[in-house]
Amino acid sequence: MNIKETFGYSPEQFKRFRMWGWLMLLSFGITYLFFYNGRQNINLVMTQMAEELGSTTAALGVVSSALFWCYAFGQLINGRLGAYFGYKRFMAFGIVASAVINVIISFQHSILVIAVLWGLNGFFQSMVWSNGLGVLNKWWPKKNRGFATGLTTAFSGMAQVVTYLTILLCLHLNPEWGWRAAFRYPMIPMVLMLIAFFFFFKEKPEDVGLPSFVEENEDTKNDELGELIKTKGYLYPYIVLFSEPKVIVFCIISAIAGIGRYGLLTWVPTYFVEEMGLSIKDGIFSSILLPLGQACAMFVFPLITDKLLKGKREPMLIIASVITFGGMVVFPFIKTQLTASIMLFVLGVFAMVTGVIWAIAGDIGGRAFSSTVVGVFDWAVYMGAAIQSLIFGFVKDKFGWPAIFVTIGALYVILLVLTLVARKIKTKRI
Repeated sequence: MNIKETFGYSPEQFKRFRMWGWLMLLSFGITYLFFYNGRQNINLVMTQMAEELGSTTAALGVVSSALFWCYAFGQLINGRLGAYFGYKRFMAFGIVASAVINVIISFQHSILVIAVLWGLNGFFQSMVWSNGLGVLNKWWPKKNRGFATGLTTAFSGMAQVVTYLTILLCLHLNPEWGWRAAFRYPMIPMVLMLIAFFFFFKEKPEDVGLPSFVEENEDTKNDELGELIKTKGYLYPYIVLFSEPKVIVFCIISAIAGIGRYGLLTWVPTYFVEEMGLSIKDGIFSSILLPLGQACAMFVFPLITDKLLKGKREPMLIIASVITFGGMVVFPFIKTQLTASIMLFVLGVFAMVTGVIWAIAGDIGGRAFSSTVVGVFDWAVYMGAAIQSLIFGFVKDKFGWPAIFVTIGALYVILLVLTLVARKIKTKRI
């Protein structure tokens, strides 16, 4: 094995580098596997909450959007704050604080108070993702970055499945608690996973006595930008990024991806209950195929871009856009539970393009800007999530369920066009 294949390390160093790289990936992934317990839980008990609190699903959609708005703007700044205060402690604080807020919500009786607390929870939840990917980009070179980001994003997809199953278990264990059970029991594994995180997580190779890796034909601009960040101040990365047209285009693409992903996750469980007449438990069970499909896409799509497309990410976005459009148009006309569940898996696979977006963020930002680029793109994703959560409840009440799915399908046509535009744009300063 030559020095190019070992990224500048000796054979012994490379073994340690690979071992620690895997430990970083798995410790972050396992921690994130239970992190959605404090975020997706509300989507699965909206009907119960609305009934007990004397509200409507449209109003609960507004409450749900509070998390997305605060998460979005939190992502915009927390990628930089994590680098400033230290990734590890910053991320751990976010996990613990989110768990505490969830438990407090479980004792509330006011929609307004829950909305405020849920927004605060969104800010704490935003402290983890971009910083975790920023660290992984220090351990996984570009050649393998699609695999690493794909597997990590697959963990987040499986986290949604874990949340669905956890809420089902909670409703079974304490039916007398109703929706409040979804904000109590699920926090236990979320906090316990911090043990693995603290034990294994290292922020960079230098923390275990290794030098930073070296890539073949690596652009020296990343090193220069790393030095400029130190001298130009906190806002400099944002000035650079928002002056790049390609970054702006991918922000819009990310927002559409957020509408697609969270539009389905937020409303499909309620769709099964209200439109298809299933019980809440049966609706949740049928909906599990959606996050399972998303988890598959999160892992497989970036891997395909690494191995088959040789690092070209856009073709995967194009294929996904076309299939998602067709699936969204067809879905409202499906009337059987089994067929709808299977179609949900297909839509989960092809509507879930954020795994590719995170790989693109790493490609654009490199080691110097990666956590900030991920934060900017994730801000855009959750702006889309906030918009859908805010308006789709009213769209459903006014125009019916098909309007939600057709709207998402039309947006993926726009995503297709923007992807074709993005392929032609070159970055100038990064």
